Amino acid sequence: MSGERNALRQADVHFVSDDMRCRQGVVEKYRYIWEGIETPDWRGEKMKQDKIKIGSHMIGEGEPTYIVAEMSANHLQDYDRAEAIIRAAKEAGADAVKLQTYTADTITMDCDNEYFRITQGTIWDGMTCYELFQEAHTPWEWQPKLMKLANDLGMDCFSSPFDFTAVDFMEEMNMPAYKIASPEIWDIPLIRKIARLGKPVIMATGLAYLEDIERAVKTCREEGNEQIILLKCTATYPTPYEDMNVRVIPHMAETFDCLTGLSDHSMGSAVAVASVALGARMVEKHFTLSRADGGPDGAFSMEPAEFKQMVDEIRIVEKALGRVTYKLTEKQERSREEGRSLFITEDIKKGETFTEKNLRSIRPAFGMAPMYYEEVLGKKARCDISRGTPMDWKFVE
Repeated sequence: MSGERNALRQADVHFVSDDMRCRQGVVEKYRYIWEGIETPDWRGEKMKQDKIKIGSHMIGEGEPTYIVAEMSANHLQDYDRAEAIIRAAKEAGADAVKLQTYTADTITMDCDNEYFRITQGTIWDGMTCYELFQEAHTPWEWQPKLMKLANDLGMDCFSSPFDFTAVDFMEEMNMPAYKIASPEIWDIPLIRKIARLGKPVIMATGLAYLEDIERAVKTCREEGNEQIILLKCTATYPTPYEDMNVRVIPHMAETFDCLTGLSDHSMGSAVAVASVALGARMVEKHFTLSRADGGPDGAFSMEPAEFKQMVDEIRIVEKALGRVTYKLTEKQERSREEGRSLFITEDIKKGETFTEKNLRSIRPAFGMAPMYYEEVLGKKARCDISRGTPMDWKFVE
């Protein structure tokens, strides 16, 4: 066994070395984008779709942020709880609910050797992959009923497939979109099969190098599918705020010429709200009825009241972002009267000189603009002027 492992490690060294060379090439390729010199030639003549439709919702510039409640394993293998989560997500303001379509046997294998035991410093350490996914999976027989419930409530419902059989099953349900989870972004055959369906492809980038994203996007476009949404993601659970790097969101949109969003595993709503200010068109958060109920994903999931607060804050940010304009509102125009202008601050007799003592820049704004102050100083008054009179050129000889 040790000899096998050493051989594998040596093979890994060659793979990593090749991977690094590939990565360096991609970094050099994108250096021009980062410096604003040119756009990447791999995109060809095709351009992103400015708006993408998922179910009953349009996503893109000028549209409300698409907010997704990820059920994941929070049903705790209780169908009634799964329904309750969907109803609670609707009440909290979610536009869509997302499922995961796999079984322990379709996503991994039942093996407890060191390769299949989770030891990466996660909340699942000590379990085998099979044990985790056996506990976390959403039974396939539930999914058509859960999708119908979500649709009846006015929400979209889509899922993440993890193998070809899941894709086929989702197509039988006619799900409106597919989400590629972070660990699947380099499963090019899976992405190609999904892209060929011509439906929106949402891809999380939580474990991706730059070239992984490029390869996945290129695969979709090679199949004629431009309906791509890339989600900034950090695949640690929960994610420390300092590891979020949400500035990637607008950079990724520019680099790959597609819509972007956030798959957020941090605690609270601050990061999600900030992402919208940075241009996120979609926000996804894990959703549970109560973290105290436990489960594989419960510790980093949002409760209904928290989710609703996040939705409300995002909608406020959308209003506040507005558009690029220097035109004043009607209220602002009226408020200009509260600004500064030139006023007579002492009684002045005809022929007297305007001085710093009898002419000042003060509020309100019914007199001459302060920019004329130095021009008026030293000139003579054409007539008697009372204290409190707005300054006007007609008073100047």
